[in-house]
Amino acid sequence: MPAKGKHRRPKFLRLPRSIAVVGTGGAALALPLMGAVCAHAAAPAAAVPSAVQKVATVSIPGTAAEKTAAKTYVVKTGDTLVKIADRQHVSGGWKKLYADNRAVVGGDPTVIRPGLKLTIAGQGAAQPATSTATQASAAKATGPADAGYTLPVEGATIGTGYKVPGSMWSSGYHTGVDFVVPTGTTIRSVAAGTVVSAGWGGAYGNQVVIQHADGRYSQYAHMSALSVAAGQTVTEGQQVGVSGATGNVTGPHLHFEIRTTPDYGSDVDPVAYLRSYGVVVG
Repeated sequence: MPAKGKHRRPKFLRLPRSIAVVGTGGAALALPLMGAVCAHAAAPAAAVPSAVQKVATVSIPGTAAEKTAAKTYVVKTGDTLVKIADRQHVSGGWKKLYADNRAVVGGDPTVIRPGLKLTIAGQGAAQPATSTATQASAAKATGPADAGYTLPVEGATIGTGYKVPGSMWSSGYHTGVDFVVPTGTTIRSVAAGTVVSAGWGGAYGNQVVIQHADGRYSQYAHMSALSVAAGQTVTEGQQVGVSGATGNVTGPHLHFEIRTTPDYGSDVDPVAYLRSYGVVVG
């Protein structure tokens, strides 16, 4: 017979709802209930699946991604695309720099004026510093570096300028500039480069043609004697011969050209070219 009185409801332990949150990405994992007597026990680390442990991505200043960000460079007096690309570590060199800024520079990459704003894109990592001995060794192995530009003759005045029209020239105009100098005057390479030809050039008399680091060629004509040979590397200001009056001339002088190829007919303004490298032409 049941006892009199109120029945008491059996007491049950309340099981807490435990949620463990792990990972920097905010992923949550509901842990299984372990039973009344251990409901408050922390889940062991080994029980947390590694798949939910996310690693946050942190952006660190100065990474390769930031180094390749485009920036603006303002051209200074004496700058060239070759020098800018080298100093700014442009991936692809001056040709890439020119391609990115052709609309600003114009059709001739050898002529850039101070104040132009160039976009520097694809900047590579800065090169580690090297000793003078190491640099000299590298230059010897790869040929002379682009150290600068100078006049082909010192203190000379220009006689006939570039593109002066006349029937005496097969092209109908003067393809270079004439520096008025007496026979025997030292003729120097305007920049470092490699001699591609040295010898008799028909109407040009004794001539030398040199290829430079920017892809342009300089020509020195009507010389009385040559000091270099084809295949030889030269430095800025190095003597390549002495002036004279060989070939089709009316008197001693140096005929000087800048070309886009080593051949006749690919001439560009030699005075503008030298000025783009900071050389003052009288």
